[in-house]
This record gives sequence, structure tokens and C-alpha cells, in this order.
Amino acid sequence: MNSKTHRLSIIRKIIRSEYISSQEELIARLEECGLKVTQSTLSRDLKFMHVAKVPHKEKGYVYMLPNATHSSEIVVSQNITDNITDIAFSGNMCVITTKPGYASAITVSIDSRSIPEVLGTVAGDNTILVILREGFDMTSLMSHLHELFPSLKHM
Repeated sequence: MNSKTHRLSIIRKIIRSEYISSQEELIARLEECGLKVTQSTLSRDLKFMHVAKVPHKEKGYVYMLPNATHSSEIVVSQNITDNITDIAFSGNMCVITTKPGYASAITVSIDSRSIPEVLGTVAGDNTILVILREGFDMTSLMSHLHELFPSLKHM
């Protein structure tokens, strides 16, 4: 196993088993595992692995791998859902607009729920594209989104 593959494997294990809230904290944990990593290398690794920061009720924000959850369910804070500014539909596509910087965290919340209507999501800085599966419509998706983000009922 090459050094990058080994490093990525260790990073995955740490993020899956602990609530890590900063790159500094993750670098310290990697050093405890015998890996010396610079901040810039770690930043590239996290981007390569599509790691996102999601809200956590006690630690603020923590790193989360795509389609992964910790032993306790992700709790979506009211704070993050307040950053959804608009939802629009066109055919089998839904565009969710957020305040800058929040799209990725909101997408992780959507993806972690395995909503049957959702074929896939793509997140930018302030925009999320949700592709619906054939046979589903905006009403059924909105029902799941209201369950996940209760503050959307006021939109």
C-alpha cells in the first residue's frame, strides 16, 4: 500500500470513529498514529475524499465522509436550515439555494438520509442540485425535506 493510500485509510478510520472539528485536531490524531502530515496535504486529502463539515450539537461542526454517519444520527441544527434561501423545481430537478458556504453541509444531511426520491445530489458553494428518480415529484421530495429541515415549512 502506498503512503497516500495508507494515509487516506487512516483519515477515513479517524473521521468515521471520532468527531473531529478541525484540521489541527486531525493532524494531531494522525501524528498519534505515526503519520506526519502538513496542513496543505491534509486539505488536499479532505477535498479528494469529498469530506464535508456538518453541524454537530455539541462540537459545532465536524468532518463527515460522504454517505457515512457516526454511531449516533446526524442532528441537523436549526442554525443550518436557516441558511436555505430558496427551493425551485424544473422537471425531475430541484435546485436548493443557500447562503454562501452552506450547500455542502446541507447536502451531507440530505445524502445521509437515503431519501428514496433522490437519485443524486451535487453541491457547490451556495447551490445544491438534487436529481429526482423517475416517477417521483416535488411533493414527495418536499415532504422528506420538511421532515429533515422543519424550518422549510415557512418557505
